[in-house]
Amino acid sequence: MRMLPVLLSSFLAAGPLVVVNPGFEKDTEGWTFTAGTGVATNNPHGGAKLIYLDAGPGKSVSQTITVPSAGSYSVSAWIATGGAGGTFTVLRGGTAVQTITLPSRSTYSRYTISDVEVAEGEQLGIVFGSGTGWVNVDDVMVSPGAKASPTVTSANPKIAEMFAWAKAKAGSWVHQDGVPGPLNVDERRPSGTGEGVYTPTYWAGYAHRSGYYSRDFAHQLAGAHILGLDAENKNMLRSFARSATAEHKYYPVWALNFDAATYLAIDYRSPTNFVREVPATFELVEKANQAFRWTGDRSYVDDPVFWDYYRHAVKEFVELHDGQLPNGVAEGTGKGIFQGAASYNEVSGEPLAEAGDAIGAQYQAYRALAALAADKGDEELSASLAEQARSLKAYFNQTWSVKQGTGEFVRAYTVDGTPLTGFGKENSWFMPMKGLIDAGPRNDAYLDFVDAEASGAGRPRNIEAITYLPDTFFRHNRAETAWKWMQDVYDKREVKHVNSRQGLNGDYPEVPFTLVSQTVEGLMGIEPDAPRRTVATLSRLPADIGWLEVADVPVGDGTITVRHDGTSSSTFTNGGSSMVFWEARFLGTHRWLEVNGHRFPGKRQVIDGVTYTVAKVPVRPGQTAGARLAS
Repeated sequence: MRMLPVLLSSFLAAGPLVVVNPGFEKDTEGWTFTAGTGVATNNPHGGAKLIYLDAGPGKSVSQTITVPSAGSYSVSAWIATGGAGGTFTVLRGGTAVQTITLPSRSTYSRYTISDVEVAEGEQLGIVFGSGTGWVNVDDVMVSPGAKASPTVTSANPKIAEMFAWAKAKAGSWVHQDGVPGPLNVDERRPSGTGEGVYTPTYWAGYAHRSGYYSRDFAHQLAGAHILGLDAENKNMLRSFARSATAEHKYYPVWALNFDAATYLAIDYRSPTNFVREVPATFELVEKANQAFRWTGDRSYVDDPVFWDYYRHAVKEFVELHDGQLPNGVAEGTGKGIFQGAASYNEVSGEPLAEAGDAIGAQYQAYRALAALAADKGDEELSASLAEQARSLKAYFNQTWSVKQGTGEFVRAYTVDGTPLTGFGKENSWFMPMKGLIDAGPRNDAYLDFVDAEASGAGRPRNIEAITYLPDTFFRHNRAETAWKWMQDVYDKREVKHVNSRQGLNGDYPEVPFTLVSQTVEGLMGIEPDAPRRTVATLSRLPADIGWLEVADVPVGDGTITVRHDGTSSSTFTNGGSSMVFWEARFLGTHRWLEVNGHRFPGKRQVIDGVTYTVAKVPVRPGQTAGARLAS
């Protein structure tokens, strides 16, 4: 009994697995260099220094670390090469766990060796070896191993390959709690302004900056949950909520360092001069509800920091930012991102007061807080917010989006009240993505328009903008189009990003996180409500994915496994320890369903104007249930 405090003290003192001098800013400290290698300043990825290995065999730079506590770790490094054949190796106890043989690629790319299991006190080695050309290495990082590890199997090998790549790549962006790291790193200050202690966070934004961004974070949250990053999600979301003060007029700051406390300097100059965009304020409310539905974590309704943020976002924030075109829609100033932008589309140059992405996000914030209020037991608030959502949607469809005397679809208003039509990138596709347009021919036509524009002259140059398109089309059950855009993102992962400092498209963090969520929420149609122990599913498989199974997806305190065969048959396995109620959904009206071998009349359900046939099936722990269309 007397050993327990000692063991606990030892565990708490263990701390993270720290690489000494990971960016080589302290020259050779912590690393072992052979002849033909050294520290240089000519081509750093970050900071001012890097290591080089000359061409030719037998050269290496290495570090050995004593593991402070047993666990799983992933090791990443940014590497550029002047020829093929270099190597990146991780060793355990002196034996190679995995070696990556490097291609010839002069652009810095991020390489990762994932989920290396080690015991306390074991030796973990990191070794970079020479090849036929020069090798440059910088910014080594150790991430905690996967906390959840869902797997995908399918008749289509591409989706299985895509998911495995995305899972490993996303996991490589996670920071260990307690690891030291630089603050305020950006393209102007590549060495930052000092050092801080990182908390549970992950990269969400440019890889050459030392912080996470509200917009990227909102889009990555679901994928992060699926990979078990719930502590990180809550920590990051709470940091944004905490920053939305009266002094900031209830805007959350745009980005924070990985200590989850220091505002990222490149985007924050003063309480009246910082980057802020209207949609993010509302998206964070929506995503808090999404996190609650996935996890059932009562902090999202009981923590006053969260609750105050939600309430201010849908009330005081709207009131403070509705002065130029008073109509209950939150506005930007039209004066640029440092004074408050109405839209996520930063490159249009339009002086926008109101934008389609902002009003869509505001609509979903009302719906989200209505749902959270119901779980908090505040039925009056829940009903009031649900009515605000309905009223805003009606106003949008009947007035806001209608250009009088024409059939054109309005996607924004300038500060002088001029309606704008045509393609506005984010302020166009966010309207259907947020479910703001009434179901029917007008919505269908606008989705066609978005797809055509994004496929042609209106295509965004930055890959992170494209990552929203699968979500837009999955929401409206356009599986073929959504899958087309998922493949487009994946197939361009080794193309250089439009921002040269970022490296390759695949090294933009939003890319892997969203491919993870688009597989689970999009293709599989998994929609959890963990507080009610309910999970809905809907097959959105395109024709070239005959069947798809996603196993061990975390929901609440358990896991689920779902398989779809085409769009007519589904199975559901409860991997947890409590009963789960499965709502098997099938698109359209069908007279009969077969559930666990028994024929039942199909139950019709209309969700956001779309008709489904559903079966509600209780599934005990360890059991598998099946549902399919029956003639």
